[in-house]
Amino acid sequence: MALPPLLHLQDISLTLGGRPLLDKAGFAVAAGERVCLVGRNGSGKSTLLKIAAGVIQPDSGAVFLQPGASLRYLSQEPDLSTHETTADYVLAQITEPENSWRAAAMLDALGLTGKEKTSHLSGGEGRRCAIAGALAAAPDILLLDEPTNHLDMPTIEWLERELLSLNSAMLMISHDRRLLSTLSRSVVWLDRGVTRRLDQGFSRFEEWREEVLEQEERDAHKLDRQIAREEDWMRYGVTARRKRNVRRVGELAALRAAKKDAVRATGTVTLKAQDAGTSSKLVAVAENVSKSWGERTIVRDLDLRLLRGDRLAIVGANGAGKTTLLRLLVGQDQPDSGSIALGPSLSMVTLDQQRKALDPNKTLSDTLTGGGGDMVQVGEEKRHVIGYMKDFLFRPEQARTPVGVLSGGERGRLMLACALAQPSNLLVLDEPTNDLDLETLDLLQEMLASYQGTVLLVSHDRDFLDRVATSVLATDGGGLWLEYAGGYSDMLAQKKGGIEAAITSDRPVVRAQKTSETGSSTGKTSNKKLSYKDQFALDTLPKEIAKLENKAKILRNRLADADLYAKDPKSFEKYSAELQKIETSIAEAEEQWLELEMKREALATG
Repeated sequence: MALPPLLHLQDISLTLGGRPLLDKAGFAVAAGERVCLVGRNGSGKSTLLKIAAGVIQPDSGAVFLQPGASLRYLSQEPDLSTHETTADYVLAQITEPENSWRAAAMLDALGLTGKEKTSHLSGGEGRRCAIAGALAAAPDILLLDEPTNHLDMPTIEWLERELLSLNSAMLMISHDRRLLSTLSRSVVWLDRGVTRRLDQGFSRFEEWREEVLEQEERDAHKLDRQIAREEDWMRYGVTARRKRNVRRVGELAALRAAKKDAVRATGTVTLKAQDAGTSSKLVAVAENVSKSWGERTIVRDLDLRLLRGDRLAIVGANGAGKTTLLRLLVGQDQPDSGSIALGPSLSMVTLDQQRKALDPNKTLSDTLTGGGGDMVQVGEEKRHVIGYMKDFLFRPEQARTPVGVLSGGERGRLMLACALAQPSNLLVLDEPTNDLDLETLDLLQEMLASYQGTVLLVSHDRDFLDRVATSVLATDGGGLWLEYAGGYSDMLAQKKGGIEAAITSDRPVVRAQKTSETGSSTGKTSNKKLSYKDQFALDTLPKEIAKLENKAKILRNRLADADLYAKDPKSFEKYSAELQKIETSIAEAEEQWLELEMKREALATG
């Protein structure tokens, strides 16, 4: 590690409910490092973060925090009840009186006045208040557990920029791939109670994880072959040489014990939507649709055609009316004016973000079967509930578990299991990615990409939208909604300024309307190009970044010498300072390249 650790967890073990959750797990975070903690739902990530924050005590192991270092922990469900107002809570997090001004600044940036009563906050407001407290404190170490939960896209983009500008060391848990890729410089993977570290950003993690799992499979296969050989010798090769026999019998017992103790990789979720047959070509047609709540206009003069096979994403700030618009398009709400016609032969399945369809008092088995025996109706066939549960990574002993005690990720998988068992040709998904782990998100994306029907979805997950959506319907303020071709990044390129600009932009580039059977389009092609200076920078920056990465690698190798600090502290400090400077230069160059690339795409499409 390049710098002495501010926070170090070593040999952390913890057993919950008779099952080992953590087995000599650990990690270290140095000053300025940005580390992401990843793993399956239920693997113990949040628990390990709570141990680091001192909220939970492990069964064994050591937690070291550098004397004098300040630490702030943002939990998934922050408790603000000990303070009357949001300002009281944030001010309580700031230890230096001279920095009290940061409380009002952070609250204002997050859309809060400071006068809100903590007892009356919504989930999103509570999350923003907790974030304001953590950032206003400007600690040496930030522990962040799903910081983007309940946040809309403008706030997520603001938070991303704010975290990038901080000097604090960070350890974060998140299912938001875009956030992890942007912020992280190292990855700690918690898998089957054990931690492994990759000193590269999250973008390299998934490839590395597959390499590790493939090597485990090869090692397991090799162990099985060794056991088979020794068992064959036991049956047919025993001789009169007693000492050798005793040794080989002992070796066979050791091999069997190694196989028994080995914790194999968890299986994968099986996601497959049941086909209800082909719907009509026109799934929904909205003409001059308007909808208001009191004096507030939610939708104004919307014209939209949703065709079979479209995967339309609806995006915007919290309170913009995304869920209302979704309900209008599927006929669950009626417009104040205009009309919405739904095509014939539609079989709709809905997944709502509140998961209201789940009864917390019902068991997992009864939820899947409807309380009728042990069989689940999956499309046109019946399957035993235990087998269907395994497709979604539920253990057989969980069949009688009440839904109310399941984790957020488990409830998310249960909602998917219920929804995908029903035949459909129209999927309506309201925040489907909440609490899902990265592997399940991958499979959900693959399933939706190959789904033969139509998908309507609301999501704040930018990477998910890029991988799934064929078009994006974004708010333009005042009840106006405009459609853009492609995913979230494509919308940004056309908006030329991000989702925040979508609220104020008065001349966005709208994709060609799908109103003509001949496929005619009103879009125009721009001949504008980057300036010579910008084009030169766009071409040369990747080479400059590669050179800087090579220099950083050399410095990391020098600093990896465990004895360097003791032998030559001046060189240690010199290399550390150089590495920090180079990493800052890399981040700035990457940001400049990204801005130029987005500018080039905007000119090409504009």
